[in-house]
Amino acid sequence: MKIQTNKEELFLNIQIVQNIVTPRVSLPILSNILLEVIDNKMRLTTTDLDIGISCEYPVEAVETGSITVPAKRFADIVRELPNGQVIITSKKNNMVTIQTESCEFKIMGMPKDEFPKLPEFKDKEVIKLDQAVLKEMLLKTSFASSREETRYVLNGVLLKIENNKIYFIATDGRRLALIEKANEVSIKKPISIIIPNKTITELNRNLKEEGSADIIIEENQALFDLGGVRVISRLIEGEFPDYRQVIPNEVPDKIRVNRDTFMAALKRAALLSTLDYQAVKLEVFKNKLSVSKSTPDVGESHEDLTTEYLGKELAIGFNPAYLIDVLKNLHSETVLLEISDSEKPGVIRSEGYLYIVLPMKT
Repeated sequence: MKIQTNKEELFLNIQIVQNIVTPRVSLPILSNILLEVIDNKMRLTTTDLDIGISCEYPVEAVETGSITVPAKRFADIVRELPNGQVIITSKKNNMVTIQTESCEFKIMGMPKDEFPKLPEFKDKEVIKLDQAVLKEMLLKTSFASSREETRYVLNGVLLKIENNKIYFIATDGRRLALIEKANEVSIKKPISIIIPNKTITELNRNLKEEGSADIIIEENQALFDLGGVRVISRLIEGEFPDYRQVIPNEVPDKIRVNRDTFMAALKRAALLSTLDYQAVKLEVFKNKLSVSKSTPDVGESHEDLTTEYLGKELAIGFNPAYLIDVLKNLHSETVLLEISDSEKPGVIRSEGYLYIVLPMKT
């Protein structure tokens, strides 16, 4: 194998695939990047057996071939190379040479034969989505998924496609985020899969504001083809909770508040939070919302916000992080907060979007 490429472009593609490589692996080959030169393109691939990522870009190919190289060492070397052209050559003894006009590195690689083969998705039903739409749907839901290993089925985002609609739902048991969009793609039967958090992270990192994404589902695996980047992932097996049971009825009296002002007040109140005293207190009055925090042996804060609200007065506590998470992922100038009782969930709704958060004792 022998190619000539641009250092900056090479390093950019290394960064795309490098993120899933972990230093402590049972198989040494999983610490490597697979480099394959086909025609005048180089494909880079990594996998941890649960998720695989590949990307390809045009290069000047002198000789086709393949080799695997240690991901971290290869990335570190390329990052420190001077800008300009780079020549990469592999020999039959698995020695890889990385050359520029002024310097040269040689590192030992491993043959492609030992690298796990990623599954192929042939003749399968393709679901097409705009990348911008997929990115929005994931950003507005994935933050609510669980990170606790004991709740494995909640360690991801549920994707459902049925009745000409596509849904993404995530919950950690204390909050729930749901978004729905019209789906114009006809499918043979309803789809319901749970995409793991690690896969969601890579999708969020690589999705763009233009172009389309092809999704192909096969048994317990899914392929997300984003154009130059392909993400292949195992899916979480198990039954996602029936989220419909926890969706409360809409209340007539909503608190209309400026999103940025509300988020800033919550961030300030959260400065006094501790592990034992997390909740921030919200007191609702006619056209006023008070945000306060009192933590023993730490201190207290109080702030009044102007709102539009004509309902009953009440007080309720929330984990401020759970409200900040949703507010920073919304883009509207104002939000409508529904609170019906101090012991019932708070709800934020907008067109096609729903966020539910359980209250906490203050």
